[in-house]
Amino acid sequence: MEKMPYQVGLETIASQPAINALSSSDWQQALPTLRGGQVVLRELRASDAASLFALLTTEEVARFISPPPSTVEGFETFIGWTLRQRAAGSFACFAVTVAGYDTAIGIFQIRALEPGFETAEWGFAIGSDFWGTGVFADGAALVLDFAFGTLGVRRLEARAAVKNGRGNGALQKLGAVQECRLRKSFQKNGEYLDQVLYAMLDADWRGSRAIATAHALRVH
Repeated sequence: MEKMPYQVGLETIASQPAINALSSSDWQQALPTLRGGQVVLRELRASDAASLFALLTTEEVARFISPPPSTVEGFETFIGWTLRQRAAGSFACFAVTVAGYDTAIGIFQIRALEPGFETAEWGFAIGSDFWGTGVFADGAALVLDFAFGTLGVRRLEARAAVKNGRGNGALQKLGAVQECRLRKSFQKNGEYLDQVLYAMLDADWRGSRAIATAHALRVH
């Protein structure tokens, strides 16, 4: 979660073939639009750069992620990189929008850690104005369905700084299992922080979705 895949010089790296490239599939041509109760997740666009810059570079949001691009132009470069990596079959990044509005308020991203997306890592960043509104939970469910159902992920990992109480709580509520503590594994503002490694398996997610469906049927 902390490591937003952006760095200076990324545009030169992005032109290289992806190590984990998959054979062509529909999502490699363009990400599907995913609709939930509160949010719509869609492909990033260059025009999203301004809103992402405004919302994801604030102190409270950027505190536990790698430094995001420092300019609107930097976000444009990042967006272009995500599109190329998606086409190569190694990465997917969704813009988060609130239903009824098309302004990007955050991102969800998934990257392959081995060929074929058997193992992948995911991360997210949402503008602080939308914390505690249910936007994250709604979007996360859509992304997890996409990861396990469309990409065929078997194991999905996430990292959260021990000090990031909100991030740890969000992952735990989704059913992610805390597997270990990664000592001094994340550097932020000159300080090395411990992280927690979480993982979800495809069987875990299928089980949790089945329980939620059964509960909904009983309620209604």
